[in-house]
Amino acid sequence: MIEMTLAEIAQITGGKLAPHTDGDTPVAGTVEFDSRAVGAGSLFICLPGARVDGHDFAAEVIGNGAAGVLCARDTGVPGVIVPHTDKPMTNAYIYDNDPGGDGVSVVKALSLLARSVVDRLAAGGMKVAAVTGSAGKTSTKDMIATVLTAAAGSDDPAAVVAPPGSFNNEIGLPYTALKATAGTRWLVAEMSARGVDHIRQLTEITPPDIGVVLNVGTAHLGEFGSVDTIAEAKGELVEALPPTGVAVLNADDPRVAAMAQRTRATVITFSTRDTGADVTATGIELDELSRARFVLHASGDSAPVSLKVFGAHQVPNALAAAAVGLEAGMDVAQVAAALSEHVAASANRMDVTTRRDRVTIINDSYNANPDSMKAGIDALASMAAARGNATSWAVIGQMGELGDDAVAQHEAIADYLAEHHIDRVVAVGNDVATRAMANRAGELGLAVDRAQSTGAAANIVDQHLTKGDVVLVKASQVERLWEVAELLIERDRSRRVL
Repeated sequence: MIEMTLAEIAQITGGKLAPHTDGDTPVAGTVEFDSRAVGAGSLFICLPGARVDGHDFAAEVIGNGAAGVLCARDTGVPGVIVPHTDKPMTNAYIYDNDPGGDGVSVVKALSLLARSVVDRLAAGGMKVAAVTGSAGKTSTKDMIATVLTAAAGSDDPAAVVAPPGSFNNEIGLPYTALKATAGTRWLVAEMSARGVDHIRQLTEITPPDIGVVLNVGTAHLGEFGSVDTIAEAKGELVEALPPTGVAVLNADDPRVAAMAQRTRATVITFSTRDTGADVTATGIELDELSRARFVLHASGDSAPVSLKVFGAHQVPNALAAAAVGLEAGMDVAQVAAALSEHVAASANRMDVTTRRDRVTIINDSYNANPDSMKAGIDALASMAAARGNATSWAVIGQMGELGDDAVAQHEAIADYLAEHHIDRVVAVGNDVATRAMANRAGELGLAVDRAQSTGAAANIVDQHLTKGDVVLVKASQVERLWEVAELLIERDRSRRVL
């Protein structure tokens, strides 16, 4: 964060200095909500959680060198006590453990602090590139960061600031923004939503100069109620763009393409099949690990791209990132070179590992919705087909937040597995939706095993794997299916090489 004093932070957040606080104390370190990450000069954010309350760690972080805390009540240490706020920004899970409103109040203050920092840095030339969509946000965010780093051409590690993993909500977004410094040229913001008005609120924290909308799918359908409502929410990003801004829209998704009517900004389109779009790909091919090669076209120029990330669904993500790079002043050849060097930066997202026995594990277990589940199955089928006699394994758990449509959506995934001739299915969990998926897969003639735990699932797969098999591990985050991938990889490493 750019350096400021505790008194300045109190003024920005509308708070007051805690007793025995020197307002001139500088906050010259990072802003953290994990007490273990606090260092000299840090500001610690006291957030309540399901098991612990950050206020209880105030004395500890001061002892570890923090300059102060941002808190909702006096903790007996230096810091800023923020004003009470009743209304949460969103229906985020954090507020489930916030009966007194401490979390709401601290998050509001965190947002005000982040907006102040963004405004100061924007006045000095920093730009914000924001991305949203029902699927692919994190992968695309990582690609955008890679491309913009090449565009910045700076040795400053803070020249491009992007969120780690999926820091894309009312806590992760301001936390990321507060990583920006005077040397930051681009802030990459990933924006998620659990309802209408959520993205609009996030754009008030980090006002975007470029807004990317990838797709409108069925993620969080249970909370939104309809796909049209999801489109309404995703379009809030382009509505927030200024007339000088740029909206990057997926021409292959009709609901996204229609968002051109909702923005004052210049519209740039991308497509994997529409040659009339501004940024396109032709000659798309996949290698045996489902890595895409294609020719990138834009502005009357073209250049070859060879992605190091996995899955055909990464091509539109790459085109979106390319559009951002072009708007940042890069030419097509420079963008293509940057995309060809990009490697996955976020864990458990199409993370592909090949064991010593040539068994390939596709760990895409960070999260799941019907669209991303189908993309994972596409990659599984492609890799297995490229290996001839390889057995394809789909280790699948529940897709969360689908509401009343959950059973039907899981049964549709079983249909998709059958259409792609997946050899073995391991259904993990005993929830209604996963049972429905397993039952439907069995009815369709697929070989189905059921496991009640990640350990049991790993055992089933491990006992039957043969050389060259391909395993997809996929579910919503709460199911923790990455443990299956980790077990399968670790067991291979621990075996003797004969």
